[in-house]
Amino acid sequence: MILQIYTVIHTLISLIAIFTGLIVLSGMIGSERLDSWTKWFLITAVATTITGFFFPFHGFTPAIGLGIISLPFLALTIFARYPKHLAGSWRWIYVIGAVMSLYFNLFVLVVQLFEKVPALHAIALTQTESPFKLTQLAVLIVSILLAIVAVVRFHPEPGRAV
Repeated sequence: MILQIYTVIHTLISLIAIFTGLIVLSGMIGSERLDSWTKWFLITAVATTITGFFFPFHGFTPAIGLGIISLPFLALTIFARYPKHLAGSWRWIYVIGAVMSLYFNLFVLVVQLFEKVPALHAIALTQTESPFKLTQLAVLIVSILLAIVAVVRFHPEPGRAV
């Protein structure tokens, strides 16, 4: 029962991170800072990663590996956004880090959808089938393209990050 509640909380935090991350990405493409949305995106992205480590695992899993990879990206993204205030190269480092953090959450969302949604699970039982691979590839390509657009377009008004 406790694990089910924990899973629901973790899932809700993850979905909030994805939702706020998509808003932040659209803001970057529009060269808008969206300070409040960014704050909540980064908080929930960190919370998603950290809460992911507290599930009962037996040995090293891909989920743990992705969490370990995610944390340095999040740390660098937060550092670029707040202490460095997006100055100079820190602007594009922030953009790439934020999009990578969003992508990691989207990657896990696709995995979970193919595991939990019966229609998707039926077409990719082991997640080695083409529909799963093509979906993950599409998410990756769209993320890369949007990251490039955001790096080019995100030149917000100078100001202190809140």
